[in-house]
Amino acid sequence: MVNEILKTDIPDDWSVITLGNYAQIFRGGSPRPIQAFLTTSDKGVNWIKIGDVGEEDKFIKSTEEKIVPEGVSRSRMVFRGDLILSNSMSYGRPYIMNIEGCIHDGWLVIQKYDRVFDRDYLYYALSSGLTMKQYVAMAAGSSVQNLNKEKVSKIVLPCPRISEQKSIAEVLSDIDTLIIDLKKLIRKKKDIRQGTMQMLVTGKKRLDGFSGDWVKINLAKNSRLKARIGWQGLTTAEYLDEGYSYLITGTDFKDGRINWNGCHYVNYDRYVQDPNIQVSNGDLLLTKDGTIGKVAYISDLNRPATLNSGVFVVKPITDAYTAHFMFYVLESSVFKEFLQQLSAGSTINHLYQKDLVKFDLYVPPTTEEQEAITGILCDMDLDIYKLEEKLSKYQKIKQGMMDELLTGKVRLV
Repeated sequence: MVNEILKTDIPDDWSVITLGNYAQIFRGGSPRPIQAFLTTSDKGVNWIKIGDVGEEDKFIKSTEEKIVPEGVSRSRMVFRGDLILSNSMSYGRPYIMNIEGCIHDGWLVIQKYDRVFDRDYLYYALSSGLTMKQYVAMAAGSSVQNLNKEKVSKIVLPCPRISEQKSIAEVLSDIDTLIIDLKKLIRKKKDIRQGTMQMLVTGKKRLDGFSGDWVKINLAKNSRLKARIGWQGLTTAEYLDEGYSYLITGTDFKDGRINWNGCHYVNYDRYVQDPNIQVSNGDLLLTKDGTIGKVAYISDLNRPATLNSGVFVVKPITDAYTAHFMFYVLESSVFKEFLQQLSAGSTINHLYQKDLVKFDLYVPPTTEEQEAITGILCDMDLDIYKLEEKLSKYQKIKQGMMDELLTGKVRLV
C-alpha cells in the first residue's frame, strides 16, 4: 500500500501508525536558576545535557552534572529504555536512556511505546530519512528549526511485527558497531600521526642516517606568498556551480586537503585575471581570513584552480625548505603557538603577510631529510584517508540498509 505521508510503498502486513497514538511524549523542564540546583553529592540525580553525548552515541550512559532531588519536581524524570530527542540544534536526534535522570527543556522524551515498538527499532525509525523528511515538512516556511511535543506526536512510522522489528534493529546495530569501531581506529591513528608529526618537524626525533644542526629560516622571507588583492571578493553571480576553474575558499579546507566536491567555480576571465594566485599541484595553501591558519597541500588537482581573497598560496623561493615539509610544520603546534602569540589573548580574524615576517622556525639542513620526514607522514595520512573512505562507504551502506529495511523493501523474516 502507499501511505500519503510516507510517500513510499510498505508491505501489506505492516501498519503505519502515528507515534502520539501509541506513545507518551513530554518536554523536559529546567529548575531555575539551574546553578542553585546543581550538586556533587552521590545522592544527586543525573542532569542530562547535549554535552553528555558524542557524535556516534546511541545510548546515554553517564552525565557530567547532577541536580539535588528537590529539583526533580521542576524538571522531567526519564528512565532506562526511554528515548529522548534533542528539540533544537541537531534537532530530532534520538538517544536511548541507559540511566535514569532529569532532562531540561531542550529535550523531549518518548515513553510507554513498547506495546507496538521494539526499543532499538524505534531508535532507528526515528533516525531515518523518512522521519527527518516529516520534520522538514513541518518546519516549511519557518526560519526556526526545532521540535515540540505536537510535531513529534504527528510523526508516522512503518510498523512491522515486533519479531521483525527486532531482526531489523539487530542488522542495523551490527553495522553501527562496525562504524563506531572504525571511527575509534581513525581517532587513534590521528593521535599517533599528530604525536609523530610533532616529534619529527621539531627535530626532537631524528631519522637514521641524518645529522647536522637544523637551520633557522623565516617563512615570509623564504617564500612567495600571494593572495587575491587586485580585486576583493566576487559577486554572488560569479560563484558558479560549474565553470572553467575551481574557486578555493576557506570553507573548502578539510583535513589538510581541499574538498573539490564542495568548491564553486569561476569563468576563464576571472581565472586569468591574476596569474599569481593560480594554484598548481605542489602548492601550499593557508587561510588568512575567518578561521585563520588552516592549511592544505595540493597534490590531487585535476583542473585549473584559483583563490578567493581569504587564502594565501605559499611557494618556496629558495631551497631552504619544501612546500610539503612546510605543510606539516604549519599543521603542528609550532605554527599554532605562533598564532596564539600573535593574537596575545585577543581574537584575530585576519592574517597578513607582515604577520608572517615574524614567523621564524627551524628546518632540517637538507631537503633530503625534509622529504624523508614528509614521506613518513604522508604514508600515515594515506592510511587515515583510506580508512575514512572505508568509513564513508560503511555509512552509505547503512543509509541504504535503513531506507530498505525500515520500509520493507528488503525483508528479513
